Amino acid sequence: MGVNLTPIMVKEVTSLDTLRGRSMAVDAFNVLHQFLALIRTREGRLLTDREGRVTSHLVGLVFRTTRLIAEHRMRLVFVFDGRPPSLKRAEVERRRVVKRKAEEEYETALEAGDYAKAFSKAVQTGGLDSTAIEDAKRLLGLLGVPWVQAPGEGEAQASHMARRGDVWAASTRDYDSLLFGAPRLVRYLTIQGQEWLPSKGRARRLEPELIELDAFLGHHGITREQLIDLAILVGTDFNPGIKGIGPKTALKLVREHGRLEEMPEKVASGLPEQYEEIRRLYLEPDVTDDYTVEERPLREEELAAFLCDERAFSKQRVEIVINRMRQASSQKSLTDWLRGGA
Repeated sequence: MGVNLTPIMVKEVTSLDTLRGRSMAVDAFNVLHQFLALIRTREGRLLTDREGRVTSHLVGLVFRTTRLIAEHRMRLVFVFDGRPPSLKRAEVERRRVVKRKAEEEYETALEAGDYAKAFSKAVQTGGLDSTAIEDAKRLLGLLGVPWVQAPGEGEAQASHMARRGDVWAASTRDYDSLLFGAPRLVRYLTIQGQEWLPSKGRARRLEPELIELDAFLGHHGITREQLIDLAILVGTDFNPGIKGIGPKTALKLVREHGRLEEMPEKVASGLPEQYEEIRRLYLEPDVTDDYTVEERPLREEELAAFLCDERAFSKQRVEIVINRMRQASSQKSLTDWLRGGA
């Protein structure tokens, strides 16, 4: 879910051309969930191989990633979530409840032949199991695309990598990366993306967005620590917000009173007992420096065997993917040569 900062966000709608050549740490779970939501049959069923293993996430991952790399020269590093903090248990359970309810409503709509409603419910039922995650890592490895296993939150790790300068930006749909200190956040890194709006029963077209943390904080005259306090007032993955306080009201309170400890009693009484621990989760997250952002060689034969023989992908489409990565590799080599190997 992430924190809702949309009403106060300062962002730039950008384009893939503008982002050309940039390096980004991509929140893998966020991306894979998007693929599981939208890459489905007309009835809302996930794509599967001959043995019933889900392949929707692999379809999205392989074709979008290779286009971003080959056509837009992007350097991507995918970051996978580790163990969630204990404070996130309530949010994880909330998501399970939403998923179970959507699954029941999906089956009811399917039985009634209401495919539009069935699809709108199906997009809320996708879940990543260990097989899906390992398949995604295996695919990236065969493509030569680096990936990182985070010890905790993937967004925290991606933000850490961006803060160190190992990548230019963190890329995820949620705003939490700003709380974790990412200097830049790129949202909707997609070719011709759509986001499904379950409450409205339709999709909307997405365009890449760039958010600069310093510019955002400077515009509102607050610090990152105050942004975290603002988020706690609104509600995060680690705590529900205070009833009646949205982003604009929270911003006003933070600017007037400075920090949570100085809030008026009617606000302070609604704060979670563990708000200081939530602060620490954002300011001192569980991250690692044991990673690499270096690209690896494309393993063509193994890639074809995995996708075609094991997961029933079309040989023609996989050849397109291989050609893209060959092209990207040759152009990278030429660029290195022109720069004297730098």
